[in-house]
Amino acid sequence: MVMQVDGASYHRSGDLLIPENIRLIFQPPRSPELNPTEHIWEEIREKHFYNRAFETLDAVSNTLCKGLKELMDLPEKISSMTYFPHLQMTT
Repeated sequence: MVMQVDGASYHRSGDLLIPENIRLIFQPPRSPELNPTEHIWEEIREKHFYNRAFETLDAVSNTLCKGLKELMDLPEKISSMTYFPHLQMTT
């Protein structure tokens, strides 16, 4: 398993033991553009949350679920947003 980590000071622990089956890839500081999750969130935010105000937290949650479900039906799009060269070494 590969886990990409940002190295923020509040994400570190001297007591953390990394299992042998997990490999950490450290991001450079202040580089959200290298985090695949940021690109997925950007897509959802632009398509479903842009310039909107919601009446309830349920409405926010429902909108988020709708956006994620739509993306699930577009695996090529997800791949194009998240398959970065620095992650290719993990396959």
